[in-house]
Amino acid sequence: MTEQVGKIEKPPAEQFKGSKKLYLVPLIFSGEDAPAEYKERCQHYWQQVAEQLANLEGKIGRVNRVYYESISLSSEEGMKLAEKINQSCYQIAKSECDNGATFEALEDEELLEEVIDWERCLLLGFVTVKVASKVSEFYTEASRKRYEFMTKKIAETLKDNEAGLLFIREGHRLQFSKDIEVFSIFPPALDELHRWLRDEASKKEETKEKEGKEEKPKETEERK
Repeated sequence: MTEQVGKIEKPPAEQFKGSKKLYLVPLIFSGEDAPAEYKERCQHYWQQVAEQLANLEGKIGRVNRVYYESISLSSEEGMKLAEKINQSCYQIAKSECDNGATFEALEDEELLEEVIDWERCLLLGFVTVKVASKVSEFYTEASRKRYEFMTKKIAETLKDNEAGLLFIREGHRLQFSKDIEVFSIFPPALDELHRWLRDEASKKEETKEKEGKEEKPKETEERK
């Protein structure tokens, strides 16, 4: 069962007593070279995530376990990796761990690296459909095994009456155990971020089309 935080109206803690809870947070990244507007929206997003998470913990229960997609190490080693990958996300994870939560390893490093390698192959493109189909099969199979491992890891480490916090990319295919209540955190800033990205993509497409139309008369003149 998955519920969106914005739609939950003060669920009583007693309702989930004894059950496993998982607070799911979509991972959003902002590189050093990202536009200032994008960075600002990302910062706003993480602020809202922290606020909604605190609200959720107050109603249902504090975080006991922290999981981070792409990290195969636990405790301090895992936290150090999180700090390098995403500062905003790390600050939230650190706050939870400072309050008694445990940072758990989520990934099998070998499976993760295999998926990354197949992803790189797919991005390169292929000459034949046969090879493309084969690589796609290998990628799908590796991804399936990876997600199965992650599901098992959460099921094994998250105990009854505990709450876990999972940072994971949107569009993931992770299937959660039936005994885990999943609460997805989707603050308004996430929609704003998606809208901004769509608008920027549209602007770039319009610019490309405009530049293409301006080049056509020149080509015609050269042919004459």
